[in-house]
Amino acid sequence: MVYSPARPRRRLLPYLIAVVLAIALIAGLRWYFAGDDAGGGQAAPAACSGEAVRIRVASSQDKIWILREVAKAYSGRAVAGRCAEVLIDEANSGTAMRALARGWKEETDGARPDVWTPAASAWVTLLRQQAGGTDGTVPVADGTPTPIVTSPLVFAMPKPMAEALGWPDKAIGWSELAELAADPKGWARYGHPEWGRFKLGKTNPNFSTSGLNATIGAYFAATGTTSDLTARDVADAGTRTFVRGVEQSIVHYGDISLTFLGNLQRADDRGEAMAYISAITVEENSVTDYNRGNPSGNPATLGRHAPPRTPLVAVNPKEGTLYSDHPYVPLTWMDAAKKAVADDFLAHLHSPAVQARFQEYGYRSFDGEPGPQATERNGVVPGARITTLSPPSPSVLDKVLRSWSELRKRANVLIVVDRSGSMEEEAPGTGESRLELAKKAAINALPQFRGDDKVGLWAFSTGQDGEKDYRELVPVEEVSRTGDLLRRQLDGLTAGGGTGLYDTTLAAVERMRGTRDEGAINAVVFLTDGKNEKNGGIDLENLLSRLDPDVRLFTIGYGESADQEVLRRIAEATDGAAYDSSRADTIDQVFTSVISNF
Repeated sequence: MVYSPARPRRRLLPYLIAVVLAIALIAGLRWYFAGDDAGGGQAAPAACSGEAVRIRVASSQDKIWILREVAKAYSGRAVAGRCAEVLIDEANSGTAMRALARGWKEETDGARPDVWTPAASAWVTLLRQQAGGTDGTVPVADGTPTPIVTSPLVFAMPKPMAEALGWPDKAIGWSELAELAADPKGWARYGHPEWGRFKLGKTNPNFSTSGLNATIGAYFAATGTTSDLTARDVADAGTRTFVRGVEQSIVHYGDISLTFLGNLQRADDRGEAMAYISAITVEENSVTDYNRGNPSGNPATLGRHAPPRTPLVAVNPKEGTLYSDHPYVPLTWMDAAKKAVADDFLAHLHSPAVQARFQEYGYRSFDGEPGPQATERNGVVPGARITTLSPPSPSVLDKVLRSWSELRKRANVLIVVDRSGSMEEEAPGTGESRLELAKKAAINALPQFRGDDKVGLWAFSTGQDGEKDYRELVPVEEVSRTGDLLRRQLDGLTAGGGTGLYDTTLAAVERMRGTRDEGAINAVVFLTDGKNEKNGGIDLENLLSRLDPDVRLFTIGYGESADQEVLRRIAEATDGAAYDSSRADTIDQVFTSVISNF
């Protein structure tokens, strides 16, 4: 038999065609099921049809910008044969925890989430402790939630101040800060009298993760332990003295650490960074964001502002610290289709490309690996030793917060409420006037004050008291004596007249200067829905020149006609904060956030 090569080739051809078709089919299936390979990349077209399965993720503010990028690119891919859509809603960790604990109400809390991702698992612990919804169930499953990314709590200090304490060669902790805070000589203790007293920026632990973790860290530091914090430790007289000492150095509290970082950036622009603050308790990624001129962490604003003249450094507390682990918490009311999308989205968040995207903005990966921003240039010592604290049990954590509320710095506050005619207008979609909503919000927020806090009340429009644009309704006195009067006067407010904004602002600040309490947070809370309408009074530039941080202004721009830009400038002139309640139906949440500063 003579060998002929043509015959085997003819037999091989169908086989080769089948192989090629199989490879094409596999490639097509991979294309079919694959989404984008990174949060910021272009998503591959999804092979899905029909009604989309949508999940809502309630996220803490710090990581929301990156999560929205990732979710936008992810949405449209196929999960179990249906199109997936992920929406990211902003939700303060503490506020969301309380909403979930009492039973989520969409009319006041916003759209109900399917997944919750606070900044730390401590909020899940508190939820399990405080849950008491209508059916008494906890809307999260048992077990330890899975992190999305991680970031340790640090002391963010202006570099010259940290170096004066011995950084980076010397370990620095709560004990050094407490001693410095208690020393009347302040920074003169370290040869720098020009820096004044030690000033700490720390957020309210009832709302903010950095504030919660810092408060837990201070209690651990007082006991000298790194785990097994007990109720007896929290109640110990020595522990309470230590924590009270730390709290007395507070500039003011607040619901987010960005308030401090934004004020610090403006102070740095003026060459006054170290006059504003000595340390801020924040997550490590906030230090790298700040040092790149982007304290908000929003990728869209990176590069718009130059790096600071006085950079921050991340000091790891020597007594130990807690991590913000940004847990991914599916809520138990999801159906099977939503649960499939939620599980798939978590897997996507853990993909190498998405984790790298988070690391670009200073976060550590979900398993704790630092990224390219962890450099000395950005204020982070690579490979620095970090002692990790073990979070306390739910009941002890609850006692920590109750104890803190007794030991925090006192407040000395004047609340000024606009009662001009425009406040009588109906807030869209509510069936109530702006004034009625504002009154309810102020009354609901009053329980945040302690009995020994001093709180007063003014109402303003035009011609309220002779030529004055304001009228004192309650003097600035201890809430234990005036709480009922505050509620009655707020409840009895009626609307009428114009908006005498500038003269009233100056008068309120001067009143609080005259009653300034060195051991308290001295401030004015100023709510208005309009613009200055008084002719012949002080103008804006003169007003701004007469403001300073001796009395901090926290402004609320209420409704769509409020002059948000002017209110921002007024607040920033005092190193305070401006709050935007353009949607009048958000005033209850906004007022609660404002009072969290005290």
